[in-house]
Amino acid sequence: HYGRGIQILFENSKMQAPMLVLKNNTQRESGRKVQLGNIKAAKTISDVIRTCLGPKAMLKMLMDPMGGIVMTNDGNAILREIQVQHPAAKSMIEISRTQDEEVGDGTTSVIVLAGELLKVAEPFLTENMHPTVIIAAYRQALEDLVEIMGKEISVSVDTNNREEMIKIIKSSLGTKFMKGWNDLACGIALDAVKCVHLEQGGHKEIDIKRYAKVEKVPGGTIEESMILDGVMFNKDVTHTGMRRRIENPRIIMLDCNLEYKKEKSTDCDSALIPLL
Repeated sequence: HYGRGIQILFENSKMQAPMLVLKNNTQRESGRKVQLGNIKAAKTISDVIRTCLGPKAMLKMLMDPMGGIVMTNDGNAILREIQVQHPAAKSMIEISRTQDEEVGDGTTSVIVLAGELLKVAEPFLTENMHPTVIIAAYRQALEDLVEIMGKEISVSVDTNNREEMIKIIKSSLGTKFMKGWNDLACGIALDAVKCVHLEQGGHKEIDIKRYAKVEKVPGGTIEESMILDGVMFNKDVTHTGMRRRIENPRIIMLDCNLEYKKEKSTDCDSALIPLL
């Protein structure tokens, strides 16, 4: 059943039918009605971001919980701001989130595709076809599709060929807000991946979530964006006498903060002020 209700089931030899104790305002549905309701909820989520797909995609204007306005056509960013209660709609949002974490692209396409698959399956449900039969057919279609893609459609790509990699990245950024700076953005993305690329024992690892960080600095222009092969700390200058540039510095690694913190002094002990 749906909702946050409680369900208690009593069964013994004397009671033939189960007794259900549900919380007030709890709806319990089952059978074909629930299946069609799940398809309707999934199609609703798909229709929300359908217009964000393709080269003529439109931007969605969203308002975050803090009252800020966000304009984007990224499917995952839009679905993060949507508050839904239906379990099928939540599953669709999880699909987009998983696609973003595993692949990094196609968050809108996967939602539109999932909505269309459920839309095609709806007539078969109304004809009283069992869901497991429909699922088995979809799995067979997936196996055939992977085989056809691997043998007839897919082409091998040389990752060391910069021009080919730039073309692939442009296909991902072509519908984004950065398309006006495609060459710059694609070059930065490719160089950033090469910086964090690790290869040990024939195993390749590219973990951009942990090792690649986007630092936003107010001021300047987009053309001034660059790749820093190293570690960057965005800190403000706390004193006019501090040097702005230090070459060949000596670096000390500490596991404690060197931030200045104002502490309240008491009658027993006084505030400790770090001397830097």
